[in-house]
Amino acid sequence: MKIAVIGAGSWGTALAQLLAGNGHDVCLWAYEPELVAGMQAARVNHLFLPGVELHPAMTFSNDLTAAVAGRELVLLVTPTQVLRGILQQLTGALTERVLLVNASKGIELGTLCTVSQIVAQTVGEDALNRYVALSGPTFAKEVAAGLPSLIVAGSSNQSAAQQVQAAFSNPVFRVYSSEDPVGVELGGAVKNVIAIAAGIADGLGFGHNTRAALITRGLAEMRRLGRALGAQDATFAGLAGMGDLVLTCTGDLSRNRTVGVKLGQGQKLSDILAEMRMVAEGVKSAESVHALADRLHVDMPITVEVYSILHRDKPARQAVLELMSRDLKSEHV
Repeated sequence: MKIAVIGAGSWGTALAQLLAGNGHDVCLWAYEPELVAGMQAARVNHLFLPGVELHPAMTFSNDLTAAVAGRELVLLVTPTQVLRGILQQLTGALTERVLLVNASKGIELGTLCTVSQIVAQTVGEDALNRYVALSGPTFAKEVAAGLPSLIVAGSSNQSAAQQVQAAFSNPVFRVYSSEDPVGVELGGAVKNVIAIAAGIADGLGFGHNTRAALITRGLAEMRRLGRALGAQDATFAGLAGMGDLVLTCTGDLSRNRTVGVKLGQGQKLSDILAEMRMVAEGVKSAESVHALADRLHVDMPITVEVYSILHRDKPARQAVLELMSRDLKSEHV
């Protein structure tokens, strides 16, 4: 297939590398002209995926319209907060046959839209018939290294999901299909918020008991929000839910967990973010997920406390105390 990958961060570059290795004609678009020039010259993304020699057949572009021209599949891997602007620039360039695949994880601030809703509003409702949400327990560095990884492609159109399965799958990268794109999207957004909570607990010096409890109760929050938006419970027990949640809450490569660890150790959020080149989506997702839960009257106490720590300067230990002091209740309410 002729594929455009929009976004040359670590995940976008790793997926472009995967697709090129699968024999596809891949153009990787980057916002930064100097990054494009560097990748063309050195065949390495020194900023976001250092140490990985990029496939010789891969091409690079800083021209958004040119990057998607004539492409059969457009893979979106930009931060969620800039995705609407990207799609607005592309509306005239996307034909009605282009398969739209999203690998970004988050909910838009202000509008509180999921990526599929952003696609519907910018490209058109008909585009959802060729829209696929891609998510699962995958660190870019490990995918680029060819380590066995599994992921899920969610779409209301199973033919579209199956096309993504065929395009992305190889002996070390297995893709499952799902009929629940909303659940796949929400899993990817909420897990980053819970990963910050897990990191905070680790930074405070709490143990494995605390981390396991946060993962389990975080999954309950993810499922409650999903139900309010029509997602399927089974999705959250799978790769896009529990799988990605466990990885992001426990893996040392998780940017969101790293932010949490440093917060738990007493560092200021502004200082933490200033040191990071790559985006920790959970920082902004904490705000948008919190607002969405409030709008839908969904009980998400861990999310509320993470939001308060990040955006209201609430002391982390106070947040933990308040979580533990909540009224006692049934586990499955």
